[in-house]
Amino acid sequence: MYSARVISFALSDSQKVARDTVREFARRELRDRARPCDEESRCPDELLEKSWALGLAAACIPEAYGGGGVEGGHTTSAIVLEELGYGCASLGAAVAAPMLFVRPLAATLALHEPRFTFDPCALETTAERRGANRVLRGEKRLVPMGARASHFLVLARGERGPGLANLEAFILPRDAPGLRVHDEGDTTIGFQAMSWGRLTLDGVEAPPAWKLGGDSGIDGRRLIASLRVGGAALAVGLSRAVLDACVPYAKERVAFGQAIAKKQAIAFMIADMRIEVDAMRWLVWKAASELEERGDATRAAAIAQDYVGRKAMKIADDGIQVFGGHGFIRDFPLELWFRNARLLTVHEGPAAV
Repeated sequence: MYSARVISFALSDSQKVARDTVREFARRELRDRARPCDEESRCPDELLEKSWALGLAAACIPEAYGGGGVEGGHTTSAIVLEELGYGCASLGAAVAAPMLFVRPLAATLALHEPRFTFDPCALETTAERRGANRVLRGEKRLVPMGARASHFLVLARGERGPGLANLEAFILPRDAPGLRVHDEGDTTIGFQAMSWGRLTLDGVEAPPAWKLGGDSGIDGRRLIASLRVGGAALAVGLSRAVLDACVPYAKERVAFGQAIAKKQAIAFMIADMRIEVDAMRWLVWKAASELEERGDATRAAAIAQDYVGRKAMKIADDGIQVFGGHGFIRDFPLELWFRNARLLTVHEGPAAV
């Protein structure tokens, strides 16, 4: 899709297959489950097993590391995540939570910390050297699928201090000594199906085998950029779902003797949704393509995250406006999409900072 010589927005054959496969999966498995899973605050084990059987999690990991090796890994991941977000952003995120792992583990990422000033560039969770091992101390919250995961990819600040370049990552089993896992319960207004967890790391001693990347460590900038691109891709899918719900409703809903789609205010609102969904997608693909080229995608990912987050909230809010009172009740998915869009924009910290 992107190279140093030419830019093309045409999908490859393998990307089309991936998109169509996930689109059908999302239509068949996610859309109708969204409401009951939101109200029950749980993602069914059956759904996670089906996503693993489909190969969603490891499809874009290089074959050399045991993955599916689908062409254009980061861009294809963005395409896949958009389709999952279209079906249901909350369930899509639950399905995607193990995508950093090759083998079918009930695994997830532990990044967020319980403080108002949370910043992935300045984590308070620390990893101190003790001989060949590292000792982890700190707290993590809003850990997706944390209440059920068997393993956690914990990000911590290395001994060199703060900064994305100094992040270290450790794969911890749930029963690691010193690791306490708490169920966050129903504590968020969106992404209720995620089974959020909270971790307390009280002197967890991690042997070298648990440290991701060994002595070389990880590229923290690329990891955070990948997370930002993935969240933005989910938001694009959610926004597209809002648009696709608003168009037929506006054509059918009659007010003052004519369809509201013929009211200029509504027509302009829907037209802006369509423009922004395309613009959001191109920014996400641009950031994903920079990751694919193995360059520094920090700036492109931050731009995509900021723009997509703001526009996703605007589209979700406008969707409620189009539906009027129907957008505010649970009979329609607009209020669910609005709540999910809000979490996508603030999970990494305050949206305005």
